[in-house]
Amino acid sequence: MTARDMIKRDLQSKTLIIIKGGLFFLLGCLSAFVLLSSILSLRNVLMLGLTIWSFCRAYYFAFYVIEHYVDDSFHYSGLIDFAKHWINRVRK
Repeated sequence: MTARDMIKRDLQSKTLIIIKGGLFFLLGCLSAFVLLSSILSLRNVLMLGLTIWSFCRAYYFAFYVIEHYVDDSFHYSGLIDFAKHWINRVRK
């Protein structure tokens, strides 16, 4: 198996999936700390929280709501596929 084939495979190990999620959480906390450490104010903390919450809801909408409530025939593998589908749909 080549390195390219290994990159294309789906991650199936539950332990590695949990570690990956933890690393994303750690990266998010670290980047928020670095961002806020230079401009710490209640307003900036609230705005960063609102920004994160809004993007999380948009991501949930793009994958769960569209698939389960709007059109269950479409399954997306990422935001780029989601955007391509909606751009093609608007063009038609």
